[in-house]
Amino acid sequence: MATEKKKILIVEDDSFLLGMYANKLEMDDYRVFVAEDGKKGLRLALNEKPDIILLDIRLPEIDGFEILKRVKENEETKNIPIILLTNLSQKEDVEKGLAMGADDYLIKAHFMPSEVIDKINALLRK
Repeated sequence: MATEKKKILIVEDDSFLLGMYANKLEMDDYRVFVAEDGKKGLRLALNEKPDIILLDIRLPEIDGFEILKRVKENEETKNIPIILLTNLSQKEDVEKGLAMGADDYLIKAHFMPSEVIDKINALLRK
């Protein structure tokens, strides 16, 4: 019997990055859901209950911090690991994201896509 694919939600408004991560993760045999705005991202997080969420902070409609807050407040989704992937590199933003329950905080410019995928795989193995 085949094991069910792990579900990953990517919430990212940069369509190039979104497509790149989605393609790479699908090639790694994940089931990928994508959202280019916070409203759709929050809806997918609550409805699909992915195994992990890759979340940008600056998004149209609802920002990533608000999504993080709502996912962590919800009894059914509070244990989903969330990696913030953003260009916001201020110490306050990093501390805020981690204090709100993010499992990791990656600054886009500092990480190659393969390193981000490695982080996702490591969190899913926990």
